[in-house]
Amino acid sequence: MPYSKLDRRRIVMKPLAERPNKKSVERDMVTPDQRPSDLSLKADALIDETAERIKRALANEKPVMLAFGAHAIKNGLAPVLIHMAEKGWLTHLATNGAGIIHDWELAYQGQTSEDVRGNVRRGEFGNWQETGFFINLALIVGAYEGRGYGESVGAMIERGGLELPTLEELKREIATCLDSDGERAAGAIDLLVAMKDFDIPPGRMEIPHPYKQYSVQARAFALGVPFTGHPMIGHDIIYNHPLNHGAAIGRTALWDFLTFAEGVSRIDGGVYLSVGSAVMSPMIFEKSMSMAQNLAIQRGEKIDDHYILVVDLAKSHWDWAKGEPPEDNPDYYLRFNKSFHRMGGAMRYLQADNRDFLLALTRKLS
Repeated sequence: MPYSKLDRRRIVMKPLAERPNKKSVERDMVTPDQRPSDLSLKADALIDETAERIKRALANEKPVMLAFGAHAIKNGLAPVLIHMAEKGWLTHLATNGAGIIHDWELAYQGQTSEDVRGNVRRGEFGNWQETGFFINLALIVGAYEGRGYGESVGAMIERGGLELPTLEELKREIATCLDSDGERAAGAIDLLVAMKDFDIPPGRMEIPHPYKQYSVQARAFALGVPFTGHPMIGHDIIYNHPLNHGAAIGRTALWDFLTFAEGVSRIDGGVYLSVGSAVMSPMIFEKSMSMAQNLAIQRGEKIDDHYILVVDLAKSHWDWAKGEPPEDNPDYYLRFNKSFHRMGGAMRYLQADNRDFLLALTRKLS
């Protein structure tokens, strides 16, 4: 007998406008011309090395990939990330599901970051109509259109809405693609069911984003720079909403993982920056590197000239250039460093606030 499931349709969703937020674009945005806090001479030298590796990679048309945790958005770094993408210093951006949500909420209402402790007590945490409805719908539409997770949300922000086909168009698409393109047919079925179940009308759905100039994923979409989203089921507040659809999450997230892996497959001679992501970034990188190395070896090649810089607030006293620490050293259990060190190439670790690092790096690249 199947396990019973919680019925999300019974949850009361509240208007996002009623939610107090901790972060706002007016107060918290960091501009690229701001000065970072003073860093140590060692940190400054490491950022110098990183900037030179980035310049060399770009000169040789190699990838410069940046994976970051959601706090980079919450800390107001969207203008800095947008500046770096516009300058051509980044060829790929990647974040987790929370990063996607914070970026969207800032674009939609200029605020983000709720009071988790208080809202859980009130049964309100994550139960916000607009965040759950619009992001989930963008992903269902994106899965039908053959887009990735980040691109689906970025397109919605940049275009100020979504285009929804008629039910008849979807039915014809299903019939046409059922034998020739199963993924397309399945995406059409998912969108058809969602539109029927939630009485979503076809045509243009206007979704204004008055603060879209602060959206990294929208600007990346406009620039044609890959911005990939790497969620985990149940980790993000959009899973509270009944429109949330596992198949659409899976299709768009898998598309983005493979897009990310394609970037890693070209990383020899390139740069990978992992900023404030202790779980998502090392996990997707190590699987991508394994696949990329497999393909490289089949070509009689090897990926071994990449540069990895990991930036986080956790202290590390180990010199990773010496190799992996022994098991009786606490740094052995700093898992993300250990994961990245096992990926070959040159790996460095910098303990720093993500604002100070990205501002300092921007100055070095200018």
